[in-house]
Amino acid sequence: MIRYEIVSITAAEALTVRHQVLWPDKPPSFSMVVGDDTAQHFGIRIDGQLVCVASLYLSERAARLRKFATLPAFQGHGIGTQMLQYLIDTVKHDEQLECLWLDARETALSFYQRFGFVVEGERFHKGEIAYFRVSQPL
Repeated sequence: MIRYEIVSITAAEALTVRHQVLWPDKPPSFSMVVGDDTAQHFGIRIDGQLVCVASLYLSERAARLRKFATLPAFQGHGIGTQMLQYLIDTVKHDEQLECLWLDARETALSFYQRFGFVVEGERFHKGEIAYFRVSQPL
């Protein structure tokens, strides 16, 4: 079993993994999000190396998960599963929040559905990538 720790990280730290995984063919600034300065950023470290990141953007009643990325060499080992469960547990403790939502890449839709996320609406595209909006009541 892989030993890891889930930690709070800075937006700049999150950006390094985001860029490598989500948009490696774009400039790093492409992976930045409005609100990064106020979002909560989380990472998984293995032997000190940041291998998985995710960011939560909180509004009055909802939390939005964005820029969830695991380095390719660490995918398929349950690291993303551990991160998502941690984030769900984290937002469930906030009594003000009613739901957790995100725009899931179509290729990852079944991953989120295993955690109880439900598709809202039709498929849409950001550039050439297909997405579905999914949510989960808290």
